[in-house]
Amino acid sequence: MSVTSAEVDLKARDARTAAGVLHHASDATRRQALAAMAEAIRGSRAEILAANRRDLDTLADRPPAFRERLTLTDGRIDGLARALDTIAGLPDPLGQVVARSTRPNGMQVAKIRVPIGVIALVYESRPNVTVDAAGLCLRAGNAVVLRGGAESVHSDHALVQAMHEGLRVAGVPSAAVSSLEHRDYEAIRDLVGARGLVDLVIPRGGEALIHYVTEHARVPVLKHEKGVTHLFIDRAADLDMAARVIVNAKANRPSTCNALETVLVDRAIAGRVLPPLVHALHAAGVEVRGCAETRRHAAGVSPATEDDWAAEYLDLILAVRVVDGLDEALAHIRAYSSGLADGILTEDEERAERFLREVDSAAVLVNASTRLVDGGEIGLGAEIGISTSRLHARGPMGLEDLTTTKWVIRGTGQIRT
Repeated sequence: MSVTSAEVDLKARDARTAAGVLHHASDATRRQALAAMAEAIRGSRAEILAANRRDLDTLADRPPAFRERLTLTDGRIDGLARALDTIAGLPDPLGQVVARSTRPNGMQVAKIRVPIGVIALVYESRPNVTVDAAGLCLRAGNAVVLRGGAESVHSDHALVQAMHEGLRVAGVPSAAVSSLEHRDYEAIRDLVGARGLVDLVIPRGGEALIHYVTEHARVPVLKHEKGVTHLFIDRAADLDMAARVIVNAKANRPSTCNALETVLVDRAIAGRVLPPLVHALHAAGVEVRGCAETRRHAAGVSPATEDDWAAEYLDLILAVRVVDGLDEALAHIRAYSSGLADGILTEDEERAERFLREVDSAAVLVNASTRLVDGGEIGLGAEIGISTSRLHARGPMGLEDLTTTKWVIRGTGQIRT
């Protein structure tokens, strides 16, 4: 057994033991653990920032958007701690009764929420995910094994060490939250193949990472695939509102999966909407790549290629295409969307309702920024990711999505006849 395989096996086994403890841990114990973890992160601020600088010092040649995703600041550390406090304040999902009935023979049947067990999260270089995932899994009674990106190894280590201190204070096994030191693909293969130790794998990252996980997994996988997101400006849109929403969806934080990647414009209004929209995007620092019709109406637009329609830029780049109304917009979305989030900007309720019916994405929006497709924004408190899978969970995943169910049957001696 290699050193990497040995680490994965040890941490997965320890996580399994910790999951057994968490399965029976009280709501109060889990809340106290999260509060202690938040306080420990605040108290380890200097160590966390130093570790983050160590990671960033090795990434001087990486794109600004990539470094921005990885960067921790005082404000972001405060945000990580607040996220744990928020999660601690969420209603306990465990023990919730999903369904209840009394059968004709008098038998009482209930379906209740219980923890999944051990969750493996495989993700790329986002230190905030380290903390959010740990907090959500713990709140839902699960142990988690984290495999972050190689570029954030020092940041992740410092954050996990701080959270271990909080778990120690609360009397919860430190193996409830663990992070792999080995960040190569062998570690991923071993982790997602740990059948009997790991109950669910959630991958978050680029296409290569998602495909590797699904190819090698021997346990169930909930995919968090790329976000090729769209907003369609309908001929009945409020154009000022549309421009404001599009600039926010693209420029608010372009490195996230729910950032806007493609704008579709109804040909009937292209001449009116494109010049001011492109001007506003340029003012926000966005490079615009457009079809021939887009370039005819607005200056400073680079030619778009076929690859641009399927691109997840994760950067200040936006593709723009003029289409012949709602039918062609829907056809384009069916062809290129990754199914994460797509929306329409319109004041026409009939066309909005048709868009909602016909677009089969995890989230569909009317007159709202794709950046709002987020667990915190839609009322989940926090999220572990945005699932583009179709089974168990879809869209932003909160606490309930980190549970499974069991049937509880109470009888008085009933038998099957």
